[in-house]
Amino acid sequence: MIAQPVHIHEPDARRLHIPVLSQEVMEWLRPCSSGCYVDGTLGLGGHTEMILEQSAPAGRVLGFDWDIQAARYAAKRLERFGDRLQLVRASYADIIEQLQMCGHGNGQEQVDGVLVDLGVSSFQLDCPERGFSFREDAPLDMRMDTRQEVTAEQLVNRLSQEELADIFFHYGEERQARRVARFIVEARIQQPVKSTCQLAEVIAQAIPKKYHPKKIHVATKVFQGLRIAVNRELDNLTRLLSDAPKVLKPGARLCVITFHSLEDRIVKQAFAKAPHYKVLTAKPVLPTADEVRKNARARSAKLRVAEKL
Repeated sequence: MIAQPVHIHEPDARRLHIPVLSQEVMEWLRPCSSGCYVDGTLGLGGHTEMILEQSAPAGRVLGFDWDIQAARYAAKRLERFGDRLQLVRASYADIIEQLQMCGHGNGQEQVDGVLVDLGVSSFQLDCPERGFSFREDAPLDMRMDTRQEVTAEQLVNRLSQEELADIFFHYGEERQARRVARFIVEARIQQPVKSTCQLAEVIAQAIPKKYHPKKIHVATKVFQGLRIAVNRELDNLTRLLSDAPKVLKPGARLCVITFHSLEDRIVKQAFAKAPHYKVLTAKPVLPTADEVRKNARARSAKLRVAEKL
């Protein structure tokens, strides 16, 4: 938990992460002044800021983020809300334990709503040293929580060809997964694959030109698969979906924004199967054409909402 103001280099205001589906989230989450809410993916604080504004004067938010850089920026950006905001440096998967540590009783049936936005923020993508992007050469890291030991470089250079192929296929949905894995193993025999551009070049060589996608970089899906594996994103999402009913008050809502089919499928199935959920969105809520024009990142966003029975 971040207890004191911190001084950090602020991101360029022109490139700040714009929260997606923000109006729709507020309509479904229904923040009120007496409520206590969890933003499981605080990021740069866009959604949390709106929740605090709409739940004034007494609504509270616990903002979770395991990325220390983003959490520090959010702390400074949102300091005007005082103790209405509690910042927690942890994964949303640990929601029960963290609520207890924050003084919320036994951590059960304590909150009036939970929001998670599963997208990678532009703040992370725009920091080359984090290794999330191949736009600039940087160490292969990809850890959202730098306290974690396992990096993308370690996975790329230590896992077997079969294990790499499984990550690229199941998490990245890359059809050329086996071929890419073989090229990586062959490349690392010559020298370890340590940088983002080095890996992207190996991927580009592995995938035949006729299979290069037109709208995204050829390495995009492999990088997605690695990021998900490094941060155990799908495991954490599954855990949250299982534990959320335990912390939500009856009638409280869970709002989940996904950005690719793997996440959306997990959320849809969890909502449909769990006896504690009433599904409020038969189909996912999508961004308007106007929002997509203003914020290209919103293009693939999907919002699903369930209510605690």
